[in-house]
Amino acid sequence: MPLREYPSGPGAPTLLLAHGAGAGHDHPWMRRVAQGLADRGVRVVTFNFPYKEEKRKVPDRGPVLEDAFAAVWKEFTASTKGPVFAGGKSMGGRIASQAAARGLFEPKPAALVFFGYPLHPPGRPEQRRDRHLPDVHVPMLFLHGTRDPFGTPEEMRELIDELPDSALELIQDADHSLVRPRRQDPDGSSLDRAMDSAARFIISAAAPPDPGPAPRTGRRGSSGPSRRG
Repeated sequence: MPLREYPSGPGAPTLLLAHGAGAGHDHPWMRRVAQGLADRGVRVVTFNFPYKEEKRKVPDRGPVLEDAFAAVWKEFTASTKGPVFAGGKSMGGRIASQAAARGLFEPKPAALVFFGYPLHPPGRPEQRRDRHLPDVHVPMLFLHGTRDPFGTPEEMRELIDELPDSALELIQDADHSLVRPRRQDPDGSSLDRAMDSAARFIISAAAPPDPGPAPRTGRRGSSGPSRRG
C-alpha cells in the first residue's frame, strides 16, 4: 500500500497514523493533523486500508484490518530510525490497539495515540470495544471530545482508571473529530490543542530515560577513608 510521509526535523520520532472508517488518508482532517504534527516535531506516515484503496465503502472485518495495519507497520519500520508510534483516528486507532493487543507489531511501538477512540457505537453503550485494551502493554494517549457520541467523558475517565499506563485529554465541547462547532471555534483551535497534546506525548515518550545524578566518588586513587596501623 502506498505510504505518504510528512517529514519533520532531524531525529524526529515517527507516528504511523491510520484513517477512520469513512474517509481515507487523503481526507482534509488527516492531512491537517499529519502536517500539524510534523510542524510540531513528529514525522508522520499515513496509508489507506485495502478497502479504501479498492474504492469500497464498507471496512473489512477487524482481523483483516489488523493484519493490514501490521503489514504496513513492518514495511515502514524496516526503513525508519528512531522511536516509532502507532495510532489513528476513530476506527484507525481502535485497529492499532487491537493489533498491538495481538502482538502483531514488531518492533513494538513506543506508545499508541488515539484521536477519538470509538469506545462504543453512538447510542449503544453496551457494545463496548475495550476488552482487549488491558492486553496493550505500551503507554496510550486518548484524545477525546466531551461531545463525542462514541464515549462520554465519564465513560472515558472510568476506562482510563482501569488502564494503568494511559492518559486522557478531554477537549471541551469537541465532537468525534475533536472539533468544536464553527460558531464557537471558527479557527479550529480545539484540534490544534489535540495536536499539541499528541506531539508533547510522543516527544516525551521518545526521549531517552533520565539516568539521574551521577554517583559521587572520592578522589582519584582513594577508595574511602584510610586506616592507619
